[in-house]
Amino acid sequence: MTPFSFQPIGIVHSPFKEKFGIPRQPGLAPSSTAVIELVPPFNLTETVEGLSQFSHVWVTFVFHATAERGWTPTVRPPRLGGNEHVGVFATRSTHRPNPIGLSVAELGKIETENGKVLIQLRNIDLMDGTPVLDIKPYLPYADAIPGAKGGYASDAPSQKLSVRFSAKAETDLQTNPQLKQLITEIISLDPRPAYKSAKADEKIYGIAIGDVDVKFTIESGIATVIEIINFK
Repeated sequence: MTPFSFQPIGIVHSPFKEKFGIPRQPGLAPSSTAVIELVPPFNLTETVEGLSQFSHVWVTFVFHATAERGWTPTVRPPRLGGNEHVGVFATRSTHRPNPIGLSVAELGKIETENGKVLIQLRNIDLMDGTPVLDIKPYLPYADAIPGAKGGYASDAPSQKLSVRFSAKAETDLQTNPQLKQLITEIISLDPRPAYKSAKADEKIYGIAIGDVDVKFTIESGIATVIEIINFK
């Protein structure tokens, strides 16, 4: 069969600088935002004409951070505890024969000035620097299927951890309540590998969000944010 190659139409600018901590699916962190910047020759006002009529979009992208690792025929989904194998095509794993992802996101403002086309998104699961292959409008009548079965992931993931902040972390975040809310949403989902969720854990974790490194610990279902370290 003839192989195909694709040219990215844009790049994602996101607060998620590394894979650890990114929500495993879109729609799980309402405070998360990103911007898709269209690249030449696609950065034309005409390419997004009419797009603002829609509330959500589908984003097709490349799993660029894991593409070099290749793929495996079976995967251990986090929703099955990270111990049970299923076929790669029965998962949304990043390790796929073609490292292509698909996310739905809430559409924000579209800016078209100074030769740039910037598409703002909310409630995302996209890593900074992600190459974008395509953008399509979400159509409720076609894309929302009543009665659809979700297999082993039929229910939306619930909050797994209670999140608390140390006095130092509270001080670090007192001028940035939006960042505090985003941190709470991300950590409450328990970003650790699924197999660690039921084990005692003394490790100090760090999540890179925007310009800061968020340090936290987890004990007995409670995550404590210790401090916020500024990268700059």
